Amino acid sequence: MDELKKNGTNPPNDTEPINGELTDELQKKLKELDKESNTVEYSGIFGKIIAAICICFSLFQIYTGIFGTLDAMIQRCIHLSFGLCLVYLLCPTKKEWIKDGKFHWLDVGLAILAMVPPVYILVNYQQLILRAGTVTPLDTVIGTLGIVMVIEAARRIVGLPIVIVVLCFLGFGFFGPYMPGPLAHRGLSLQQMVGHLFFTTEGVFGIPLGVSSTFIFLFILFGAFLEKTGLGKFFIDIANAIAGWASGGPAKVAVLSSALQGTISGSSVANVVGSGSFTIPMMKKLGYHKNFAGAVEAAASTGGQLMPPIMGAAAFLMAEFVGIPYMEVVKAAVVPAILYFLGVFLGVHFEAKKHHLEGTPRSELPPWGKIMKEEGHLAIPLIAIIGLLASGYTPMKAALAGIFISIATAMLRKNTRMSFYDIVDGLIKGARGALGVLVACAAAGMIIGVVTKTGVGLKLASALVTVAAGNFMLLLFCTMLTSLILGMGVPTTANYVITSTIAAPALIQLGVPTLAAHMFVFYFGIIADITPPVALAAYAGSAISGGDPLKTGVNASKLGIAAFIIPYVFVLSPQLLGIGATFTSVLMTTTTAIIGMIGISGAMIGQFYTRANVFERLILAAGGLCLIDPHGLTDLIGVALLVGVGVMQWFRSKKEKA
Repeated sequence: MDELKKNGTNPPNDTEPINGELTDELQKKLKELDKESNTVEYSGIFGKIIAAICICFSLFQIYTGIFGTLDAMIQRCIHLSFGLCLVYLLCPTKKEWIKDGKFHWLDVGLAILAMVPPVYILVNYQQLILRAGTVTPLDTVIGTLGIVMVIEAARRIVGLPIVIVVLCFLGFGFFGPYMPGPLAHRGLSLQQMVGHLFFTTEGVFGIPLGVSSTFIFLFILFGAFLEKTGLGKFFIDIANAIAGWASGGPAKVAVLSSALQGTISGSSVANVVGSGSFTIPMMKKLGYHKNFAGAVEAAASTGGQLMPPIMGAAAFLMAEFVGIPYMEVVKAAVVPAILYFLGVFLGVHFEAKKHHLEGTPRSELPPWGKIMKEEGHLAIPLIAIIGLLASGYTPMKAALAGIFISIATAMLRKNTRMSFYDIVDGLIKGARGALGVLVACAAAGMIIGVVTKTGVGLKLASALVTVAAGNFMLLLFCTMLTSLILGMGVPTTANYVITSTIAAPALIQLGVPTLAAHMFVFYFGIIADITPPVALAAYAGSAISGGDPLKTGVNASKLGIAAFIIPYVFVLSPQLLGIGATFTSVLMTTTTAIIGMIGISGAMIGQFYTRANVFERLILAAGGLCLIDPHGLTDLIGVALLVGVGVMQWFRSKKEKA
C-alpha cells in the first residue's frame, strides 16, 4: 500500500470502477446522489409493461414532432399523464415493497390516480373552454388532486428541496394578508388557486411543461440515441488522441471529453458517471491526487450544461422566457463556455506542471486516423443539428431530424450499427431520462403561476434592489448567492425558473440586458453542482475516486473559478454575449479574458512559469481580474502584472538551476 502511494499511484478501493464498469456499491452511492437515476428495475411482464409505456410515450412525442403538436393544453396533459404514471411506478413508495420485480398494488393505484386529473381535462376539454374562469366544486377537487400528485411526484424523482420551495410559494398565495409590508396581498382562495394553477396554461401546464413536451423531450431522446451509437466512446477516444500525450494527459482528456459529452447529457451527475468511470482511474494512475481527480471530472462535467449546441434543459426555457430563437441563446453561450473550459483546462495543466506529471506515451494512444475512420461518422448528427438550427429550423424539428440521422449514421459501419432492440432501448431510455425534467417543469410551473397571480415577482425584485441599496455590484452578489443556494438542492431547470422570475427582473430594472440577466442566473444555478457544501457533481466524482467529498468540491470550485467570474464580465460587458457587439470588440474582449484566465488559474493552483509563492499568487489573481475587466487601462495593468510575475519566476528558476 505504501509502495503504491510512493510511486504516485493510489491504491484501489471498493468503489473504484474496473475497466470503466461501475461496481454495485458505486451504483448505489450514485443513485443516492442523483435522484433522477434512483429508479427501480422490474422483471418479467412488469418490466415489459414499463417498457411498453416508455415506448408509447416516446412514439407520441415523435408523432407530434413529425405531424405537428396538438393544442397546447392537450399536448401538455398527455405529456404529464405519461410522466406521472411512470414516476409513480419507477419511484415506488417503498423499495422494500418491490419483491420479485413486481409492482406493488399501492404504486399502481397511485399511478392510475395521478393520471385522473390530466385525463379529466382531456375528456372535458370543450366544456372547460366554454366556462373558462368558472371553477366548479368537482373541478376544485380534481385540480387539488392534480397539484398534490405533481408535488408528490417531484418529491420522489426530483427531491425534497423543490417541494419545500413550491409549498412556500403556495403558502404565500394562501396567506397573502398576513405577509409583511410590501409582500402583503389579498390572498387566494382554494378555488382561485386551483383554477389558476391547474386549469390554465399559467401553472402546472405553463411554459416550462410546454417546453418539456416539445423541445426538451426530443433532445433528451436524441441524446439517448447518440449514446446508443457509441458517441461517448468516440469522444473519449478523440480526446485521448488530442491531449492524452500532453502533461497531465488523462486530466485534459477528462476536460475535453466532458465538454463534448455535455452536448448529449443535460445532467452534471450523469456526465460525471458516464465519462468519469473511465477518466478518473486514468488520472489517479498518472499521479493526480484522488480529491483532484474527482474534482476535474466534476468541474468539466458541470460545464457540459453550458456547452453549445445542446445545453441543459434550462437553456430551452431561457429562449422562451426571453422571447428569442434558441440559436441566439447558443450563440451567446459560445464564448463564455470556451472561457469556462479553458479555465478548467489551464487548472489541470498547471497542476500537472506543479507535480511533474507527464502524459501517456503516444505509442499507447489510439491513432487519430484510425479513430476517425472507424468512429468519425458518429459526429455527423451533431454537425447536422448545428446546421439545422443555424438554418432556421425550430429546436423541435432539429432534434427530431437528429434522432433519425443518428440512427442512419450508426448504420454506416458494422461496429456502430444499431439493432432493432437497440432502437427500442433508445426509446425506453429517452422516456425514462425525461422524467426528472418533466416533473421539475410541472412543479416550477406552479411557482410561476403563484408569481403571476399575486404579482410577487416584481415585489421581490424591488425588494432585492432595496436590500442592495441600489448598489449594482451588491445586487449582482445577492443574486449570485440566491442562485447558488437554490441550486444546492433544486435541479437546474427549476432553479432557473425561480431565479429568472424573481432575481433576473431586479437586474433588468438596473439596466442589464434581458439575455445577460437570464444568463447570469443560469450560470450560477448550474455551478451550484460543484459549490460546497452541497455539490452533487463533486460528490459523484468523489464516489468514483474514493476521495473526500468536501475537498473534492473545494478543488472543483477552484478549477471552475471561471464560472464565478464570467457572469460578472458579461453583465458588465454584454459584448461577450454578442449583444451590441462587432467582431473586433468580441475578439478583443475574448482575447484579454483568455489571458486573464491564465493568471487566475495560475493563482488558484499556485503554478505559473514555476511554483508561485503567496505574493506571486496574489499578483497573478489581481492581473487576471484586471484583464477580465474589459477596459483598456485595466488590460494594460493586467498584462504588466502577469509579465512581471513571469519574469520574476524565470530569473528565480535560472538562479535555482545554477
